[in-house]
Amino acid sequence: MVIDRDNCLRILQENEEFLILSHEHPDGDTLGCAFALGEILKQLGKKRAFLCSDEVTADFSYMTDGIQWDEVENPVVVAVDVADAKLLGGLYEVYGDKVDLCIDHHLSNTFYAKNTFMEDRAAACEIIYELAVSLNVEMNLYLCNCIYTGLSTDTGCFRYQNMTASVFRIAAELMEKGVDFKKINKLMFETKSKSFLELEMLARETLEYHFDGKAALITITQDMYKKSGSDEHECHPITALPRQIEGVLIGAVIKEKNDGTFGISVRTEDGIDAAAICAKLGGGGHKGAAGARFDCDYEEGKKKLLKVIKNSLEGI
Repeated sequence: MVIDRDNCLRILQENEEFLILSHEHPDGDTLGCAFALGEILKQLGKKRAFLCSDEVTADFSYMTDGIQWDEVENPVVVAVDVADAKLLGGLYEVYGDKVDLCIDHHLSNTFYAKNTFMEDRAAACEIIYELAVSLNVEMNLYLCNCIYTGLSTDTGCFRYQNMTASVFRIAAELMEKGVDFKKINKLMFETKSKSFLELEMLARETLEYHFDGKAALITITQDMYKKSGSDEHECHPITALPRQIEGVLIGAVIKEKNDGTFGISVRTEDGIDAAAICAKLGGGGHKGAAGARFDCDYEEGKKKLLKVIKNSLEGI
């Protein structure tokens, strides 16, 4: 059931125990939402716990270090920034049909939760910020850092086409409250591990141009992870790489999963809908950034992807 903000607030106010879920391979927005919501609930005197199927990496330690979660017995299960229950990863089998409330910003949301509060925003943390304001909690430095993390990472440090004036206004308010934007921006956008650099070099060698250079494709394999010492947690920045090339309107990255399936990340320029491209492959997302998966072999999946990209380019 789709609910409005008042009903979302009512769920948060009227219940006493919460279990917050983030999506697999957690990024800054899902974690920013989870830890910000945890702080909001703590200020409201609620018990709250947190689960994610994958490890939260060390670059988010400024949010995670020292945080103590509560023991909960019969919690309201809340998924944040999770458009599809399958994105819960290893938590899907247990919690896939037990999510009581989903707070999300993806138009591709599958409405798997009992209650879904969804608004088309640049980042889910933008919604969490407005909930915090409505609940009149203290906008302390920790809460500001969590929300800023989501805003900055889901907008590419305020550069992507999903940017809005609202995001700038919220970021300005957070800065006025002392948010540590220099530290967060350095960690999220300027600090790279040696293993990531090795992975990026291997990935660049797979670069292909298609359709007169209007599309670019990169492939990341499990073998590359082994050679570089990297893993899927680190590959997210590479998803933006193909679209950054001059003349490229659609950039795509195919990532081999450890179970032999493949994930696809698509980034597009204005006027081309990445979510529409991925929807034809069983996925979804935003107009400028979206994703999908395919279970067939690599060559067949790549062929399907390029066919959809070709049709999208013919439509502009």
